[in-house]
Amino acid sequence: MQRFCLMLDLKDDPALIAEYERWHAQGNGWPDVRANDLKAGIQDLQIYRTGNRMVMILETDDQFTFEKKRDLDAKSPHVQEWERLMWTYQQALPWAEEGQKWVLMDQIFQFERAE
Repeated sequence: MQRFCLMLDLKDDPALIAEYERWHAQGNGWPDVRANDLKAGIQDLQIYRTGNRMVMILETDDQFTFEKKRDLDAKSPHVQEWERLMWTYQQALPWAEEGQKWVLMDQIFQFERAE
């Protein structure tokens, strides 16, 4: 298993943030998008929010790569439509590269277990 943390901002508008959360409420996701994520090797996906900042945690199988995910996404009209819709609510982080949405975070600490 692999774990990745990514970050993205929402537009700082309470109405848009509420609508974004409704799209992500249980039962409101698009089945084709979920199926595409599973095909890419994503086993679990969680999004947390504070204010307009979001963190996404991906747990994937060992064969997952962001290149594989990007290629699968590009071939799926439903994923492309979902991404266009979500961009209505999202905005790039100030340090994101041109066209980049979710930015991969670097792990800087892990709790050390006493043996």
